[in-house]
Amino acid sequence: MAASAKTGSPLVSATQLCKTYGTRVLFDHVSLGLSTGDVVGVVGRNGDGKTTLLSLLTGQVEPDEGRVTRAASASVGVLVQAEPPVPGTTVRDLIVAGQPDHVWASDAESRAVVEHLLAGVDLDARIETLSGGERRRASLVAVILGRHDLVVLDEPTNHLDVQAVRWLAVHLQQAAARGVAILVVSHDRWFLDAVCDHIWEVHDAQVDAYDGGYAAYVLARAERARMAAATQARRRNLLRKELAWLRRGAPARTSKPKFRLDAASQLIEDEPPPRDELALRTLATSRLGKDVLEFQDVGLAWPDTGRAPILDHTDLILGPGDRIGLIGVNGSGKTTVLRLLDGTLSPTSGRVRRGASVRLAHLSQHVAELDDDERVLESVQRLRRQTALATGHDVGTDTLLGDFGFTGDRLITRIGELSGGERRRLQFLRLLLGEPNVLLLDEPTNDLDIDTLTVVEDYLDTWPGTLVIASHDRYFLERVTDVSYALMDGTLKLLPGGVDEYLAWADARADARADGAATASTPGIAARLRTARKQLARIESQLDKARQALATTHAAMAGHAQDYAALLRLQADEQTQTAHLAALEDEWLALATTVEEWSA
Repeated sequence: MAASAKTGSPLVSATQLCKTYGTRVLFDHVSLGLSTGDVVGVVGRNGDGKTTLLSLLTGQVEPDEGRVTRAASASVGVLVQAEPPVPGTTVRDLIVAGQPDHVWASDAESRAVVEHLLAGVDLDARIETLSGGERRRASLVAVILGRHDLVVLDEPTNHLDVQAVRWLAVHLQQAAARGVAILVVSHDRWFLDAVCDHIWEVHDAQVDAYDGGYAAYVLARAERARMAAATQARRRNLLRKELAWLRRGAPARTSKPKFRLDAASQLIEDEPPPRDELALRTLATSRLGKDVLEFQDVGLAWPDTGRAPILDHTDLILGPGDRIGLIGVNGSGKTTVLRLLDGTLSPTSGRVRRGASVRLAHLSQHVAELDDDERVLESVQRLRRQTALATGHDVGTDTLLGDFGFTGDRLITRIGELSGGERRRLQFLRLLLGEPNVLLLDEPTNDLDIDTLTVVEDYLDTWPGTLVIASHDRYFLERVTDVSYALMDGTLKLLPGGVDEYLAWADARADARADGAATASTPGIAARLRTARKQLARIESQLDKARQALATTHAAMAGHAQDYAALLRLQADEQTQTAHLAALEDEWLALATTVEEWSA
């Protein structure tokens, strides 16, 4: 099926694309196009070809059949998921071609990009010494500062906290308004809905196009699913549930005019809420009792004593059936708090109490606990052949494996050969098979495609236990949890307003810091003003001497008008003196302008 998103001058067009890897057909006669100002989000299951589609359109991969045409004058910037660093290259070399601070920082847009996405990163550090997240953010900044006509981003929100994701969304919206075309692969559904005006779904060797952001895509896809065959019932029900949540959620998610409200209301008029909270809490209490997890005057310090503590005299009670979201900037200590809850870390002071019936499972950010030599089916069957879900039905492991995308040859694939997303899915599935009653999830959406996320959300909807999630995925947090806490200033602050309240608090704090910095810098400005005035007086004295020297040279040239050799020598002196005088005048003008601004 042809996908088209043409609103301006064509930048990239593809006709009848075909691409095969081994025996697998990724694309079969696909046609699509991208024009100036288009913002297209690419979605699809892991392994269906999203990254390959980006590579075909940017020329990194050649199609087996078909043609890709790119505008000759168009500049294209590409952010890939993994790119080995060039040894010896610094962050400054990568993002601003080695320019010193006073050059690149004179541009307000460049300064804002670096401040928001590379805060705390030394620009003179070599790329190979950075963490994976820092390298990823540096590459993103390099693409943004490239001032390209087409920006292609593969999972740009990875390693960004909620504040940075929001800032990036606003920045890309502004870039699109200037005519920049953006093609983005992302599993962050809030980001897709905030930025995109078209969605391309990659599936079954085809690319289907949808107008609007993620919410509009869910509606259109649900309409198609409603008319599909009975064999698609499972997928249709998941989409209806997600659509119902979207329509009941924050107005920002459904504010785009392309989201047809009447059709949406008709689709979900009989759809119940995603979770029966009363029934789940009743069942959770029967499984857990009244005591689950509790912080009693807990303090936790960083190993580096120079930093403020992560927690300072903090109290927190988690009851049966509570669904908690944990929010905070990168490096604030969210993962550490989860380790306190699971008992692998002890507090510096205070006490962490756990109920006697607590059976806890922790989904970490790492997948080291998987055996690379084991087969997928063996790994699951070794844990349990049957698992009882919250509905009370016994579901075979093959059904669960199918729901999480493990079918056919993937069942007998070695775990070491799985992709990052597949390993993450298997890790989560194994946790469910253990039938825990307390789940701690650390960045659970990492490497998962949107279809898999909807399956995870569906299981969590009927899961009767206590849930704590640390995540930067705003959509997932709002979809699955009931209340949010922010890790800040040594405590866990309750956020009745959720992520919006946290972002408002972060904005207010940033404004306060800016005001404080301006106040604190007043004495510094006064000192620099005195120094600048002294320099100005010194330059004025040098200007007087330079003018006198030039006048003397002119007089000598008039006196040696008949002496050709002497005249040549004097003319060379005149050129040197004139250049020196011009440099002094430029320096004086710049300094005088600065003194005038600082004196205002």
